[in-house]
Amino acid sequence: MTEHLAAVVGSGVPLADPTVLQAGWLADGPLFGLPLTDLWFALVFFILGTFLFLDGFDFGVGVLFATRESASDREQLLAAIGPFWDGNEVWLVVFGGALFAAFPEVYATLFSRHYLLMFAILGALIVRGLAPEMYEQRHDDAWQRWWGRAFVVGSVTAPLFLGVFAANWLLGATALVSLPSVVVGVALVALSTTGGAAFLGLKTRGRVQRETTAHGPRALVGYLALIVVAVGFLLATRPDLRGELLAPTALALLVASVGLGAAYVVAMRRESYVGALAATAGLTYGLVALIASVLYPVIDPVTGLTVADAIVSTIPLNLMSVGAALLLPLVFAYFVVLYSAFWGPVEEGEGYASE
Repeated sequence: MTEHLAAVVGSGVPLADPTVLQAGWLADGPLFGLPLTDLWFALVFFILGTFLFLDGFDFGVGVLFATRESASDREQLLAAIGPFWDGNEVWLVVFGGALFAAFPEVYATLFSRHYLLMFAILGALIVRGLAPEMYEQRHDDAWQRWWGRAFVVGSVTAPLFLGVFAANWLLGATALVSLPSVVVGVALVALSTTGGAAFLGLKTRGRVQRETTAHGPRALVGYLALIVVAVGFLLATRPDLRGELLAPTALALLVASVGLGAAYVVAMRRESYVGALAATAGLTYGLVALIASVLYPVIDPVTGLTVADAIVSTIPLNLMSVGAALLLPLVFAYFVVLYSAFWGPVEEGEGYASE
């Protein structure tokens, strides 16, 4: 870099000239020779997996909310996710931002192609976020019944639509919905319920804990069965994907999912809810990794764009990499503080508004 600056000064080129920056060390190639293109592809899907895991278990609490009849039980479930759910949604914003920054053409074509689906996801998230706030505003049976239903509807439809979106991305579907995308959407609802049951094992006690955690293994069986159905359907109907689905990486992820499912059941029976939640995290990241591995090296099957074609130019890529290396640890630190501060079960009589 010193030699480069000396050459620039010696050439008489003004330092304020933007061409100086373009010819600088940032344009010489990826920082430290790292495979930044592939790293950003992996990072985008890692962020998507983080969002689906963290917001997934509070979606699952919303699904299990439908199984509670008493006002006290419902208050406990709302109190359990009260400090966390809005922070968890930050990862959806980070996912959109990372995709836009690193692969802007994919962001534009993918989101515009699924414009209505994006609105459906946002609508579901808004309803899910608004419902607990409105639920607490009036202690009126009819009022709370309707907002309780809205909470359940938002908690079910948000992962359902997210699963449809992920499947459409993988399959290069241009239609709003298709049979395999709906199967993946329902599977994501089941996976969210699995995480929700494990989370409530940590946050509740007594009868509520016993009854809500009982739904976890059932939801897990449903999730694994739906994934088998989805993969079998694609093997039968999409010969262009058979090579990727039968590749060692994809098969290893499917086998690992079965192993994680077994670990989840064992952990729930032993009341090791941290272990069960960790298994849910593995299942979620495994599903996202399966989608990424089948896609790669293409990132948008409809346009045929590969990861290498779609990545931004070298200078913004290097600058973004420096920014991500500085900011992501801060975001993780924030979440460590958040979960540490509100760890532990909710107390009897504690409600959403008291958090």
